[in-house]
Amino acid sequence: MTVNYQERRARLAALLPEREVPAILVTSLVNVRYLTGLDSSNAAVLVRADGTALLATDNRYIEKTRALDVTAVEAADVVGRLVETGAGIEAAHMSVATFNRLGAGLVPLEPAVELLRAVKDDTELECLRTACEITDQAFADVLPKIAPGLTERDVARLLEQRMTELGADKPAFDSIVAAGENGAVPHHAPTGRELRAGDLVTMDFGARYRGYHADMTRTVVLGAPAQWQRDLYDLVAEAQRAGRHALAPGAEAKDVDGAARSIIAAAGHGEHFRHGLGHGVGLEIHEEPFLGPSRNGRLEDRVPITVEPGVYLPGQGGVRIEDTLVTREGGPELFTKTTKELLVL
Repeated sequence: MTVNYQERRARLAALLPEREVPAILVTSLVNVRYLTGLDSSNAAVLVRADGTALLATDNRYIEKTRALDVTAVEAADVVGRLVETGAGIEAAHMSVATFNRLGAGLVPLEPAVELLRAVKDDTELECLRTACEITDQAFADVLPKIAPGLTERDVARLLEQRMTELGADKPAFDSIVAAGENGAVPHHAPTGRELRAGDLVTMDFGARYRGYHADMTRTVVLGAPAQWQRDLYDLVAEAQRAGRHALAPGAEAKDVDGAARSIIAAAGHGEHFRHGLGHGVGLEIHEEPFLGPSRNGRLEDRVPITVEPGVYLPGQGGVRIEDTLVTREGGPELFTKTTKELLVL
């Protein structure tokens, strides 16, 4: 499918009158890629309210711009080249030093491109679907190899290698593998800790495909689970199911979070669920919208988002179950399809 970058820029231009600026200087490299198709380490794009745009990059990338549908110029100082008096800037992405250097007359703006990026077109959804298929298949291929004696780092390496072999650009993020007591740390970095019989093992990982990020978490158990492990898993699975079912266009972000969080709290583990329920995925692994108890805003149609409740017991272990889904009018579409039954290895 062909991406219509001009249409994306037109949607951004349509937002500028209400923000009372004649143009916006986009300096986030992710947002530049979204608006122009240029993937680089040094670029900016000026989008005007009349729909015209000017892209600037340095001599390393100028040849890549020949195939793009936007006027481009070569410059060493890409931001300085595009400055226009009265233009808005991405306040979240420009340093104070750069802002001061460019002089007066620029208007700091709240995020704009990020809000447009939340709703995905068909090409984006297809890339995400493929990223999730790679993620599912990598897990299926590595699962038979997971056994006592492997380290957390070994499992992470196997997952990341297999995703690349299956066609991923690279892992979507540094994979999390947490065994036993380490499962009580939501963002545990894999160590040389060996897997042992009786461990719960949480694996949070995903593939990046054509720039789009998948995200999935599964928790397995090595050997017959203890009753507390099965009870904890069943609780998180129930909460995750409630969160998935609450996803819908028009739903309040905090209400979706509450659908899952209330179940965990009612079981006496409210203090052990210490992060938001989920986040958008796309050109970044964490992007708008975010699901949490204090998050405002309503979900729209065609928004890829994760649902990932977890319960973490210090010194004991934890369980997290996560899927990537897409909001749809008829109910959410599940992109990560690995079973959510407790897998006993």
